[in-house]
Amino acid sequence: MFKNLINDLDAYLERDPAARSRFEVYCLYSGFKALRAYRKANWFYRHNMKFLARWISQSARRRTGVEIHPGATIGKGLVIDHGMGVVIGETTIIGDNCTIYQNVTLGGTGKDHGKRHPTLGNNVLVGSGAKVLGPFKVGDNARIAAGAVVLSEVPADSTAVGVPARIVRIAGQKVEELDHIHVADPVSQALCRLEHEITVLRKELEEMKK
Repeated sequence: MFKNLINDLDAYLERDPAARSRFEVYCLYSGFKALRAYRKANWFYRHNMKFLARWISQSARRRTGVEIHPGATIGKGLVIDHGMGVVIGETTIIGDNCTIYQNVTLGGTGKDHGKRHPTLGNNVLVGSGAKVLGPFKVGDNARIAAGAVVLSEVPADSTAVGVPARIVRIAGQKVEELDHIHVADPVSQALCRLEHEITVLRKELEEMKK
């Protein structure tokens, strides 16, 4: 756990131009605080102390605005930039050296059982406001654009944009052919839109309360 925290700190220094020192990141960055709490909560979760694990994760959610289920699996070097509004579900798997921006949801659609949340490979970037929903894989080095709603697998070295998300680049090459076979579920699309609207309303309500 200690080695992972050191890797997380170094990742912020490498990928966030505003970060000036480990001490600053450790004390002031909400995304790192949430990740630090997750590392502790995950240890308790894996040792079958699930109530205590959830208590730690929910306490961190109130302090940071980032909700990470202690059952999620997160590799080293994760950067949660700005952090507010990030949700990471129980069966989510995140590889090494990934970057997640604010208001990202790594969640489920409500239709699946068991493995319900996505798997992110190594070096994946998820832009602000993106929703990745379902038990599929996002390949290594993939990029998900801000505001995208991803409902199906994303190949490695590709870029996904839009609602529902479509692949526009693979290995730096523009994808020109249209896929008329793999059509997204319209019910899932409607649920995604509703979830996004609820998230926006919650944020506005929190700001009004403040």
